[in-house]
Amino acid sequence: MDQKGLEKTAANVRTGVIKAIHAAGSGHPGGSLSAADIVTALYFEVMNIDPKDPDMKDRDKFILSKGHAGPVQYAALAERGYFPKEDILSLRKLGNRFQGHPDMNKVPGIEMSTGSLGQGFSASCGMALAAKLDGSPARVYTLLGDGEIQEGMIWEAAMSAAHYSLDNLTAILDWNGLQIDGKNDDVMKITPVTDKFAAFGWNVIEIDGHDFAQILDAFDKAKACKGKPTVIVAKTVKGKGVSFMEGQAGWHGKAPDDDQCKQAVEELGGEW
Repeated sequence: MDQKGLEKTAANVRTGVIKAIHAAGSGHPGGSLSAADIVTALYFEVMNIDPKDPDMKDRDKFILSKGHAGPVQYAALAERGYFPKEDILSLRKLGNRFQGHPDMNKVPGIEMSTGSLGQGFSASCGMALAAKLDGSPARVYTLLGDGEIQEGMIWEAAMSAAHYSLDNLTAILDWNGLQIDGKNDDVMKITPVTDKFAAFGWNVIEIDGHDFAQILDAFDKAKACKGKPTVIVAKTVKGKGVSFMEGQAGWHGKAPDDDQCKQAVEELGGEW
């Protein structure tokens, strides 16, 4: 898929995010929208997966460690053909499979149930190590939130991944600078991010997380790196693509009303 195709697909994914959260009346649009380009690149260009065979042997795996951004994973899976798009409009409805956080036992394409911050990253390390031990070519990708890396478990996982030379593991940090309580720097500073991961023995790549050329190049470099895991530090914009949500911490966990949903969908120009 060329860059224009990826941009159009990402617009569709963002539109799905907005429509699902609006239908639910609750959810996390800000961090879902900031991660949409990265997630789109993974599902449509990078990973070895098959929507018709979600449990395919030696498939690549994506783990959304910041599980509250579940709508972006649901929307991407729907766009990729794992299930009908309209299904995710039942997001957070009682008894349905599209919960606020991903559930691996209910939704095809979900490799790990996540939500408790830090745990998805740790599980990703285990999956990458298992693939190594099995001699599998499968790669593991995990998306972290910038607020999430304030968790101590993140750094235990980072240490173990380097210790076991998990060069089949790529972490992506969705660094939009905001979390539920405001700016990262005001809540708990996470800088210098690149120096920290490098000190833990990781290969570090910095990119604009909304530039598909940079995103795809970073994933190619991650595959080429041998002997150590890679982290892609992606600078992003919270609420990317929706004018009134961009750069606003208040849209971390709030659903748009009818008028806001209509405006957001028009701005995004996606097809749902």
